[in-house]
Amino acid sequence: MKKHRHIRLWLAVFVLAACLALAAGCGSGGGTAAKDKAPAPAAALNGATPVRVTELKNFVAFSEREVFNLRQVITRDSTSSRTIMWQSEGEEKGSFVEYRVLGPDGNPAGDLFAQGTRRNEEFTEDSQTSWIHTATLNGLKAGTTYQYRLGFGDNRGPWHQLRTAPDGSAGDTFKALIFTDSQSSDYSDWQKVAMGAWQRHGDAGFFLNLGDLVDNGQQAFQWREWFIRIEPMVTAIPAAPVMGNHETYTLDWKVRMPEAYLRLFQLPPLPDGLAAKYGNQFYSFDYGDVHFTVLNTQFRELKDFEPDLEKDEVAWFRQDMEQTRKKWKVVLMHKDGLQYSFKHRTTPRPEGFSDEGRLFMPLFDQYGVDAVLSGHLHSYRNRGHIRNFRRDAEGPLYIMAGLAGNVRYPDLWKDHALDTKVLPQPETDNYLVLEAGTQELRFRAYFPDGSLADEAVVRK
Repeated sequence: MKKHRHIRLWLAVFVLAACLALAAGCGSGGGTAAKDKAPAPAAALNGATPVRVTELKNFVAFSEREVFNLRQVITRDSTSSRTIMWQSEGEEKGSFVEYRVLGPDGNPAGDLFAQGTRRNEEFTEDSQTSWIHTATLNGLKAGTTYQYRLGFGDNRGPWHQLRTAPDGSAGDTFKALIFTDSQSSDYSDWQKVAMGAWQRHGDAGFFLNLGDLVDNGQQAFQWREWFIRIEPMVTAIPAAPVMGNHETYTLDWKVRMPEAYLRLFQLPPLPDGLAAKYGNQFYSFDYGDVHFTVLNTQFRELKDFEPDLEKDEVAWFRQDMEQTRKKWKVVLMHKDGLQYSFKHRTTPRPEGFSDEGRLFMPLFDQYGVDAVLSGHLHSYRNRGHIRNFRRDAEGPLYIMAGLAGNVRYPDLWKDHALDTKVLPQPETDNYLVLEAGTQELRFRAYFPDGSLADEAVVRK
């Protein structure tokens, strides 16, 4: 009798242990988990294919040192993709972006996916080291609102929104915010201008900065301030930057390759043969029925580093123009095509056209460019339509935007014979809004308080 009791007791213990083991296996597998399930291992988040995951609600929030300078960056096709970049003080290898569709009521309306980073790069500049992370979300739906957040292990960041571009099939219109020369001493003016524009035109799909984003391209403090001051905007809509000459300056005001700019913005790729040599320097992208071509005009600054830049960029520009099938063509460049005389300096500088203008303006005529936007002189000038270096209604519209920072050149430039609109002097900050429709491109210039400063329209 005692022998049978011992057998039954050990059998019960064995069955109980087996049940507990089975329950533990079910809890960590496909059944109902006892706690939130984190994304797949980092090996599965290889930067190419998103992975469906379960939302982790009990997480540790990132600190400012673990995540900073979060931004969206333009891609070649904004209907289906978006690049997300950020920086951290540690390597954080295996970090990722979680994202999902939002419904019309603002609540999640689809599965949650995790996309791993495709680049994790250590970067030291101005005696400061950070890791730059890049993830690109592909396969998105056109004209759709998503929310996204960063993840690393059990850490999660706050949710942010992003919206893809419409596909244009229903004659969709879009807006873009346009700034230039945001270089500043403390970037409070940049914050005031950019965030004021964003608050008034929150339906903009993306924003442009036409160069000289910062005053000194090697100073880490300036880049940190540039991003912090516009955090609500740059985390919500993508940036499309243009390289300016100040991006090439060292701490002692000599020139070099603009290392910080080239690493802080992973821009649409160039064709094979050019990507390794000129990646992130010039590029193009589509938004709606508009093809935007971004030029690098820093030939003088980079001549000792890239002696073939001018020749190679012109060849690429021709190819880019020949390949696009979009209705509208808009060129973005930092240095302006026109040359302005000084008002009071003794240095002779005749009115006419700059080296960059003489190089590119005949090409703009040849390929039917609709509008050319530039910066550099910190003065807003609308020159109307120019073709063959003279006023002609059949030529592109040329607008030189003013400034969005606090570096001002009061009473420096004489008016040009081709100017049709010059803002009151001494000049204050301003910004532009592009409204692109099926029949017209409308450019409106605004003062920082939101009052209208100028307006120009291209129709076809």
